[in-house]
Amino acid sequence: MKIFIWRSGYRLITTLCLLGLTAASEPVSKNQDIKLQIGIVQRFGAKPTAKLQLSPTKGDRLTLKFPVGSQQQTLVTDKPIQLTTIMETLNQPIVQEVLVLGDFRTFETAEDNANRWRSQGIEVEIAQPERWQVWAKRNTYSTPLIRRLLLQSIEKSGDENPYLATNIQQQIPKITWVVNGKNYSPNHLEVTSGKDLIRVSTDEQLQEKRLYSGKMTLQPNAYGTYTLVNTVPLETYVRGVLPHEIGINAPMAAMEAQAIIARTYALRNIRRFAVDNYQLCADTHCQVYQGLSGVAKNTDQAIAATRGQVLTYNNEIVDALYSSTTGGVTANFSDIWNGEDRPYLKPIIDAPNNNLWDLSRQNLADGQNFQKFINLKTGFNESTWDVFRWHKETDINKITKDLQKFLKAKKSPYSNFQKIEAMSIVERSTSGRILKLAVKTDIGVFTLHKDEVRSAFAAPVSTFFYIQPLNKGQKNIWGYAFIGGGLGHGVGLSQTGAQNLAKLGWSSTKILQFYYPGTKIKEGR
Repeated sequence: MKIFIWRSGYRLITTLCLLGLTAASEPVSKNQDIKLQIGIVQRFGAKPTAKLQLSPTKGDRLTLKFPVGSQQQTLVTDKPIQLTTIMETLNQPIVQEVLVLGDFRTFETAEDNANRWRSQGIEVEIAQPERWQVWAKRNTYSTPLIRRLLLQSIEKSGDENPYLATNIQQQIPKITWVVNGKNYSPNHLEVTSGKDLIRVSTDEQLQEKRLYSGKMTLQPNAYGTYTLVNTVPLETYVRGVLPHEIGINAPMAAMEAQAIIARTYALRNIRRFAVDNYQLCADTHCQVYQGLSGVAKNTDQAIAATRGQVLTYNNEIVDALYSSTTGGVTANFSDIWNGEDRPYLKPIIDAPNNNLWDLSRQNLADGQNFQKFINLKTGFNESTWDVFRWHKETDINKITKDLQKFLKAKKSPYSNFQKIEAMSIVERSTSGRILKLAVKTDIGVFTLHKDEVRSAFAAPVSTFFYIQPLNKGQKNIWGYAFIGGGLGHGVGLSQTGAQNLAKLGWSSTKILQFYYPGTKIKEGR
């Protein structure tokens, strides 16, 4: 049996100078049309029956480039090509192994953990096989012996979270396609078209052929499968984001604000998938991106009006986080994730006037103040939205199953608990977000921290809630009521709040200054 280590040649992006700005990227000329690499199908080949179809538009042709031995072959076709997965049986099993230093719900928390390991002199990389993970860097810790010695050293320090993830494979996925009656199956494929337009459909979306601009590349990722990557200009990327993030019927000022932060968010976060040799994903772990499918006159107008504009603080591109609905007050960065707070991301009462609540006098870290705040339902930017306030009840059996599943994914020793005896919120932030929630079980007490709470329970859709035990006439506890507000993390701009402010006549600049105080819009062109 031979040992095989996942490898993915990639270029780690380190610095961005966009019009004199700094962030995580590489030097870019002012007049250069920045291009992004978006993973639109991230783990293709994980299912043996997976299919993927790339089609030219009417009257156009696809150009396919792929390696054959040491040569590059080029094919041109006016027909759709269908990529299918076949499982190749290996003559000798492959052992895939990485040292996982932590499992996390979000990239932000994973990145903070990665920085902690780096400060201890351990080289790491961030991956997302399913959940976000921090790995000991594969090129550095490249043998089973080195990985085990590192793990033993970590365990001696008292950290029980890291573990070896080992997978023995008898088969590996190979991608194959047919052109002019001939079969091809290299592990890298580049597809372009004369009109710079390609239609893409997966086996889950065979009836929905999404239209994308730019180049498509099918390439290996760090997990033994493949990623379909769309290389697309920044402004075209934003066209594919706005209709699916803010909608095509939002007021113009809200769409313009969303365009600016969508552009800013993308430039700030291009380091996310360095391990897989692309930059951003196309779902809610980044921003929802669906190419040119769904583009509309209104959103295109908002993008054109803000072309090249990004949001900055002290001449640096900001961490332009945003969510659906805050529940009436925005949150600090550190209320949700570990890491340093950003001065422009702090608690703000999400209302057009500041008379509803004084956070300096009625801190929402206090449980009684928090319940009073939740009972307020009018006067906020989001008051008319159905997720502004919510009340959800869950029976104890469902809560138990959810927690067991969550703890097993984290490799927690508490995953074997059988009974929940009590739950209580131990600590809140000044914005009311849960920082610690304790769960007493038959084998001990464990604590959920910050955004872990949304992963651990199905009922709450934010960390902005309180709980009440319910008996419902039974002798023992029936379950818990989750009573709260908001949808998402609540940091930065509220998409629903921005729409209300726009309806009140606020400009996109004023909306952004409200949600990101102290920031400035930098012109890109």
